[in-house]
Amino acid sequence: MSPLRMLLERRRSVVIMGVLNRTPDSFSDGGRFENEETALAQIDAMLSEGADMIDIGAESTRPGAQPVPDDEQIARIGGSVRDAVKRGALVSIDTTSPVVAARALDDGAAVVNTISLDSAAELGALCARRGASLVLMHSRGPMSAMAGFSAYPDDAYGDVVADVAREWSSAAARALDAGLPKGELVLDPGLGFAKNARQSLELCARLDELCALGFPVLVGPSRKSFLARAAALEGRRDGGADGGAALAPPSERLGGTIAAALACAARGAAALRVHDVGPVRQALDVMRAIDRAGGGRRPGAPLTEGGA
Repeated sequence: MSPLRMLLERRRSVVIMGVLNRTPDSFSDGGRFENEETALAQIDAMLSEGADMIDIGAESTRPGAQPVPDDEQIARIGGSVRDAVKRGALVSIDTTSPVVAARALDDGAAVVNTISLDSAAELGALCARRGASLVLMHSRGPMSAMAGFSAYPDDAYGDVVADVAREWSSAAARALDAGLPKGELVLDPGLGFAKNARQSLELCARLDELCALGFPVLVGPSRKSFLARAAALEGRRDGGADGGAALAPPSERLGGTIAAALACAARGAAALRVHDVGPVRQALDVMRAIDRAGGGRRPGAPLTEGGA
């Protein structure tokens, strides 16, 4: 049994995957962790804040981003995988490249996290050979073809949940046919990837339907533009002072990140991929405490006599 599968099966709460971008141009924190010292400090910080695993990537997935050659990705990652493993962390490598994934597995990573369905078979075979897990994210086409943040036609999906489930399942079948055990495959619906804000919100709202497919579900809402668009839309509906304001930048989307994280956790998410580990961990812990204090009572149900 792989380390990730063991973690998921023994978890008492939602697993938190902390993000480390070793990139100069990621949408949220590009350039902050390019050197070994700052990257190591961020690994230590996320682990101290309660991260269950660290996801390390060296290729930006912002709209319009161009592919990064394998050797450049490996150079950018440097010793981060080894450093995190030395600290006892479960490490995931965020890449679409089998070459980069294999190098990270050599360095001690135990999970491959890919944003492309196209590489499902090749990465599935690699993970099967190496006893690793595969996080397979739904998307359509390369990042270089994405028009913009949360920019996707409303009519591109008939039913976004059913279409995502069907397309992801087709790619998952290729990974399984390549030898990957079913228990080592994780579903990521790909919020914001080839989806507009309404589509991403609907995936969050109906996440339980994706969980019903029988695979652990990992969700990555962290700092994404659909959160800012949703908040701005609700502000306009309410006639609030911020209704006509510009969209909040990534650094000001923590509230939205936490709201989406809690909503997804309540609907069955097994894991959350986030930049702000401490605040999200605290929110999840408080949610569990509230649920425990309620003794499992359904929200809105009347209190029994003598209840408090």
